[in-house]
Amino acid sequence: MTPRTSTRSTGLDADPDVAWATVADGRAGPRWYLDAIPFRFRDLLDRLAGGQDRDHPAPGGAELRTGDRAGFWLVREADRSRRRLVMEATVRAPGRVTFTTEVTPVVTGGCELTQSVRFDPAGVVGVAYLVVDLPARETLMEWVHRRTCADVLDAVAAPTRGRTPPGLR
Repeated sequence: MTPRTSTRSTGLDADPDVAWATVADGRAGPRWYLDAIPFRFRDLLDRLAGGQDRDHPAPGGAELRTGDRAGFWLVREADRSRRRLVMEATVRAPGRVTFTTEVTPVVTGGCELTQSVRFDPAGVVGVAYLVVDLPARETLMEWVHRRTCADVLDAVAAPTRGRTPPGLR
């Protein structure tokens, strides 16, 4: 963790392709990047501060693509070969907020799921916000990361419950 970046990383007993398909799933329905509680709360705060309604639904494709909009996110990079997703928040903030998710295969099996949120402040107000916002950003990362890991593990368990995991249909 640095003042600008908060990161969480977890080893998962999940095929990296299933994990990526879950992380980057662009179809309608519950998605970690749309309805995780911290993101819904941030969206509410943005609206209360006079921000525009940016509640874009998932784009509908099997996988998010660069340029897609979902919730208050703009997808800046969706690279399947590197299993890397970078999104920028389009919210009222004194600086730029980016959220990066990476799925890395592990030699012994499974994968590592790493997520980072970064705030690059603009001006004096942005620097003050950077310091004040750090505890909230750490909490956001913990909750969102737990939600994303749970979604991946649910996708792994789905075939045993008679469902097909996202991205494998």
